[in-house]
Amino acid sequence: MSAPTSVTREQVLRFRVAAQQLDREGRHRDAAVLDIGVQDTGPDGARWALELRGARVADDDLVLAWTLRGAPHAYRRAEAAQVAAAVAPWSEADAAKRIFDAARQYKLAGVPVLDALDHIAGEMRDIAAKPVVKGEMSAALTERLDHPYVRWCERCRATHVYEQPFRLAALQAGLELEPGTSPPVIHRIPRWRGVAKTVPDHLDPVRAVLRLLGPATPKMVAEYVDGTVRDVKQRWPEDVVPVEVGGAALDVLAADLDALVDSPAVDVVRLLGPFDLFLQGRDRELVVPDVGARKDLWRTIGRPGGVLVGHEVVGSWRPRTKGGRLQIAVEVWDGRAVPDGVAEQAERLAAFRGQAFDGFAEQ
Repeated sequence: MSAPTSVTREQVLRFRVAAQQLDREGRHRDAAVLDIGVQDTGPDGARWALELRGARVADDDLVLAWTLRGAPHAYRRAEAAQVAAAVAPWSEADAAKRIFDAARQYKLAGVPVLDALDHIAGEMRDIAAKPVVKGEMSAALTERLDHPYVRWCERCRATHVYEQPFRLAALQAGLELEPGTSPPVIHRIPRWRGVAKTVPDHLDPVRAVLRLLGPATPKMVAEYVDGTVRDVKQRWPEDVVPVEVGGAALDVLAADLDALVDSPAVDVVRLLGPFDLFLQGRDRELVVPDVGARKDLWRTIGRPGGVLVGHEVVGSWRPRTKGGRLQIAVEVWDGRAVPDGVAEQAERLAAFRGQAFDGFAEQ
């Protein structure tokens, strides 16, 4: 076996910018990130992530569902059944890992996790004969289910179903989320015929992480999908080649090696949303080497967006609305002035929101 190809951190980040089409201009009707799902968290969510990639996808062509990590993600509507198959747990152990503390109660009761998810999905589909608000769905499920499916929630001061099984079962039941609703409205996907039997390569989460957030290890992919490393290893593609990044051994799809090695410098400025895919890799130390900057960018509560200049995330940003006009507060981590191009991107964000840009605000 030949020695791993050595690549630099800069090559990796340039590769990801291109793979995720953050360097793309013009208007397009599709985006590669829809293969893995575009997380729809925060005020701008999936739509802004697509806008940054030049993708203007019609609302009717997207389906929004709780999938990986229980987070809402947007996908191509035409692929909803295949996506449901792609994001479903791979094994009993994998399912248990994904639903956190609920798995222990199922195990104690002798209920296999996969059976539990199927049971919850069946009940959810029945309840959603008409569109239903999430809270109403949860209450209806609680009336139908008993131990081990429900628990006492100290925060809510009420008994209700476990959150992760609730979320992960929804798409398996053929249910989608109504965009722009809070709390979310859940309804049946039109013309649903069930979860697909096969998963095309481009929707396979393991391959998608390698293509869009690679190079990677099975552990990094498992952390992204919230699954087990063992299951990821069992599904590890045969068409990968080893590379070395800063002494770390990683894999990249063989078809992407040339693009990784020859990744050119990119001249872009983007205001990445807090949950943009570029910020979702499990190698945060590579993306943002400075410890203090990482603490600023990946906060547990009140996470800001990232300022991307070329292939580097150089700072964080937060929106401020004042009198119906948009301001943004920018913190550049090395103390320099706000980079050229940020104001233009802020204008773009304001137009996207239907507002006017009113300059920079203080942090």
